[in-house]
Amino acid sequence: MNKKKFMESGHFPTLIAAFLYFDVSFMVWVMLGPLAPFLSEMLKLTPYQKGLLTAIPLLGGALFRPVLGFLGERIGEHRTGLLGLAFTLLPLILGWRFAHTLAHFYFLGLLLGIAGASFAVALPIAGRWYPPEYQGLVMGIAGAGNSGTLIATLFAPRLAQKFGWANTFALAMLPVVVVLILFALLAKNSPRRSEPPKWKAIAAILRESDTAWFCFFYSFTFGGFVGMASFLSTFFHDQYGLSKVRAGDFTTIVVLAGSFLRPVGGWLSDKIGGYRLLLLLLAGVAGCLGGVGRFPVLPLEVGLLFLSMGMMGMGNGAVFQLLPQRFPERVGLLTGLVGAAGGLGGFFLPFILGAIKQRTGQYSGGLFLFASAFFAAALILLQLGTKWRASWQEESVERAGIFSYRGIPGTPVEEVAE
Repeated sequence: MNKKKFMESGHFPTLIAAFLYFDVSFMVWVMLGPLAPFLSEMLKLTPYQKGLLTAIPLLGGALFRPVLGFLGERIGEHRTGLLGLAFTLLPLILGWRFAHTLAHFYFLGLLLGIAGASFAVALPIAGRWYPPEYQGLVMGIAGAGNSGTLIATLFAPRLAQKFGWANTFALAMLPVVVVLILFALLAKNSPRRSEPPKWKAIAAILRESDTAWFCFFYSFTFGGFVGMASFLSTFFHDQYGLSKVRAGDFTTIVVLAGSFLRPVGGWLSDKIGGYRLLLLLLAGVAGCLGGVGRFPVLPLEVGLLFLSMGMMGMGNGAVFQLLPQRFPERVGLLTGLVGAAGGLGGFFLPFILGAIKQRTGQYSGGLFLFASAFFAAALILLQLGTKWRASWQEESVERAGIFSYRGIPGTPVEEVAE
């Protein structure tokens, strides 16, 4: 990659602002995960309630993302981002001063979804500045803001232990305010903007089968990442008997892979194609989760989870390298829809793990179920390659790295049929 050409092709301050916005928002979005062992002890939660507590913010993110995506198209991502950061302070204030019952935390968790909706703003405001050949890298850099999970898992348990869980919500407001100011100063809307979509155009996009498929795959990669990131503190605390702070530390180690390998996934997708990379990653995650469900010794378990989260993080970059190849003029709207699907996938993971744990007394059944689902997703993607190669524009097919049904790069579909 030509670094000078990359720097000159877009607006780097906006890219940095998008990263910071996504980073601090992600930190806030998943806060209930590392705080769950503290809240569980206080509220005497069952496994089902623990799963639901950590899952509800992810559902909130799924509900609010299309809203922020729509606002971004109508009033611009810059204004929408400022609104998103301002409203992110609301659930933190509620957690600091008013939340005391499980119902309070369920409501608070739903409002934390406003922070999760940042995805629908951070990626488009950065991506619109850059040409198609850099989309994978740009989306990877902006999307690496999911490293905010590391801040939450590393510091939230320590702050809760020292100052109490309520004051942890108050302290989280400080970086949000700082980033709000920086976003106001650094971020700019790209001049490469298209007209806001009409309702008829939105309906047409929703009717596109590829829209549903992108949502499906992102619900696995991003949903798997954020769902595991939210639930792993509880998992390590319950399954391996780790202290609350130590459980957060091991979660931080695991999340580290997914956060920092996301840009690598985008970069590799630009090199070999998001389709090829995503196919390998889905199969790899399936194998690793199958090993996780066997509950090996802690170091091996952490290693398998590290690999799983790393591949899911790279998969996020792969999906968002594919998205502008298929819908180059509607990245903002599609980002909101696909991001919502990712949040919804994240909701189901801790919810199902908690429910199965309550029913069977073990997390293994849920983990094996998700391993099988990832393997099935890889098979579905393999089949879709033939359809996409035949229907997408030739240039998009080449950038996406889509090969034929038989898996021979460069083999036209017509030759396969013969």
